[in-house]
Amino acid sequence: MAPHDEILTPSQLNTLARSLLEDAFALVQVEGELGNVSRPASGHLYFTLKDARAQVRCAMFRPKSQWLRFQPREGLKVVARGRVTLYEARGDYQVVVDALEEAGEGALRRAFEELKARLQAEGLFDAARKRPLPAWVRRLGVVTSPGGAAVRDVISVLGRRFPLLEIEILPVVVQGATAAPQIVDMLARAGASGRYDALLLTRGGGSLEDLWAFNDEALVRAVAASPVPIVAAIGHETDFSLAEFAADLRAPTPSAAAELLAPDRLDLRARLQALQRRHASQFAHRMRQAAQRADRAALRLHAQRPQARLAALARRGEDALRRLRAAWRVCQERRQARLRHAQADLRAQRPEARLAQARARLLALQPRLAAGLPRRLHGERARLLALARALEAVSPLATVARGYAILLHEDGRVVRGIGDAAPGDALRGRLADGELRLRVEPAGD
Repeated sequence: MAPHDEILTPSQLNTLARSLLEDAFALVQVEGELGNVSRPASGHLYFTLKDARAQVRCAMFRPKSQWLRFQPREGLKVVARGRVTLYEARGDYQVVVDALEEAGEGALRRAFEELKARLQAEGLFDAARKRPLPAWVRRLGVVTSPGGAAVRDVISVLGRRFPLLEIEILPVVVQGATAAPQIVDMLARAGASGRYDALLLTRGGGSLEDLWAFNDEALVRAVAASPVPIVAAIGHETDFSLAEFAADLRAPTPSAAAELLAPDRLDLRARLQALQRRHASQFAHRMRQAAQRADRAALRLHAQRPQARLAALARRGEDALRRLRAAWRVCQERRQARLRHAQADLRAQRPEARLAQARARLLALQPRLAAGLPRRLHGERARLLALARALEAVSPLATVARGYAILLHEDGRVVRGIGDAAPGDALRGRLADGELRLRVEPAGD
């Protein structure tokens, strides 16, 4: 703070005032009516905020001024959030605005975002819990205001696309404090009735305040808990409500929701005609196949009649007789050929011819016999001598020739020991040059 007796320049005073303002007001929110709105070529936005007794200058610089979701205009009530400062060059006190919203909508927008974040954290908007719509919706419950433009658009589109779809209007209030409880109650009754294949929750466009009933937490939870699939189409394409996030399917407009719920009858007619052509083609093909099977069966039946079978047997007999005659001719020809061959062989094997052949063979063998007989005799003589030597080596006669004798019984049995002869037995003693007649005497004698 400058001393009281210190003299300040205007720039020093403005600098000091600016510091005091910015220190005292870090961030403010001001609600008022727009005035003196100006947007020069620089892209900045200048305006005043006023009420019945005062006004304050404001400035919103690029690029924040270009991010506004609405068009600022004279007389529009807004809420500005920014910093209090002082423009030193002119000594003008002003607010440098960072965010600008239409009045009344800012608080609702904050509440919307807070509730959305909380329900999203619970998994209420997860795609995994959403159910697919039935392939064919036969009865549709439309939860909406019976006098609104949305219901007229829905009925018109459904009547044009698929008149066979049964529509039931479930009337509710779609705006105001009583709207959300009425819609919750209607959804509960519609789900408990079991009458509907799908429900359409819809209304026309409006401001955030007009659509606020569809951001009610109880209504959002009722939409998520509905046993019947729900399509939600709230407001215009750029409008989003929490009920739409919880619904099984969101449509940008009521008319678009009707198109999603009902097939196009022209497409169905084309598909039906294609199916009819396919069915007719398949039917004709099957009829041709059946006719061919019937023809084959008739041929088999005709072939199995007694007359046909007898004719077939007669043809088979004739064929067999022809084959038998052909075979007999072949046999006769073969027999004649064999007879001719036998006669030729017989002529070739007459006694004179055979004797001549034998004589020729004998003459051919005589040289071989004359050459091979001496060799054969020499070989046999050598073998005989070898056998004689072997026999002599093992013959008992060789032993006898060295001075031994062989005792034999009369029947030729060899006496091998004392026990083989008894006193009085007649024995023969074979020596090298003959035999001796012997008799066994008792040992005492």
